[in-house]
Amino acid sequence: MEAIRALVQSRFPGATIVSCTRLGDDERPGDATTKGGGYGVPVRIVLREPDGVERSVVFHTARPDDFGHDRRADRAAAMLLAFDTYGRLPHHVPALDVGVINQDGTLRSIALATEVYLLTGWKAGELYAQDLRRIAADGSAPRDLRRLDALTDYLVQLHTRHRGRLAVYTRAVRDLVGSGEGVFGMIDGFRDDVPAAPPARLRRIEARCVEWRWRLRGREPRIARIHGDFHPFNILFAGDAELALLDASRGGMGEPGDDVTALAINFVFFALDAPGAWQRGLGALWHRLWSRYVNASSDHELLAVIAPWLAWRALVIANPRWYPNLSAAGRDRLLSWIERTLEADGFDPRSADEVVS
Repeated sequence: MEAIRALVQSRFPGATIVSCTRLGDDERPGDATTKGGGYGVPVRIVLREPDGVERSVVFHTARPDDFGHDRRADRAAAMLLAFDTYGRLPHHVPALDVGVINQDGTLRSIALATEVYLLTGWKAGELYAQDLRRIAADGSAPRDLRRLDALTDYLVQLHTRHRGRLAVYTRAVRDLVGSGEGVFGMIDGFRDDVPAAPPARLRRIEARCVEWRWRLRGREPRIARIHGDFHPFNILFAGDAELALLDASRGGMGEPGDDVTALAINFVFFALDAPGAWQRGLGALWHRLWSRYVNASSDHELLAVIAPWLAWRALVIANPRWYPNLSAAGRDRLLSWIERTLEADGFDPRSADEVVS
């Protein structure tokens, strides 16, 4: 209450609080039209100005739920969007302020901010992508096996299951298919004239991914801690096997196959337009990753579920906005592989041998 009183004083100097009342309860409980819940917890605050005039404002907070608000970042985004939007609509109640609740319960306005920022630490090292480029050109070295094993073992240890948060898996699948960074967003990012990726072909791939969303129902116990964007441009190595990671994504929870495919598909990608690269070492690393991960994790269900995640990663690679130098032939082989994968009952890692042969 003291925090709200301080907020009121900063926004309406001299005003006093008359009452606070929770809003949102339906006035007709038990009726067929009764609303069962909402996304927030609004409180009406009645103020008395120094001249005696009363006015009301509403203090909003958001609560976690399974509708895309389970992360603190989701709830912050919803509040910022409301602040940016309300004033644009005729007859809408105005948004007066937006801010954060500190750990000590005090309130801090961020209404005058134009963007949010993030400050992180820094790690020295070489991007793992540089290793893959070297292997594609010159062949693998003993260190490459040690690094591959370090990456695989890291994922096995990372992917701790969280069976108490099953709804988060449903969200992970929904985001995979329907989000702006997922399948829908990647397909929308293709121009209509991209060689080997005409709209009709992408539409069929998209439809298959939607079918997979339903095939993954019942797999919710697979929910695990993940990195969320575990590709070679987010992995640093210093020394043989000392790794550091960048840019964790997707809330740190999801399908373990997300991380495995994000890493694995790059062995194929770096070999697509480099004749002989598969035989020079990228193929061996690909197969070692799959066998070592499945055996160490005992996740024998993995190959039955990862097709749409592999398809998503392939759509990123095939999109010229992300990788403009991939050849049309390489794009065609990649998409053909994904089409076959989405049609199959399970994924066979040996299928990659045909893609880069």
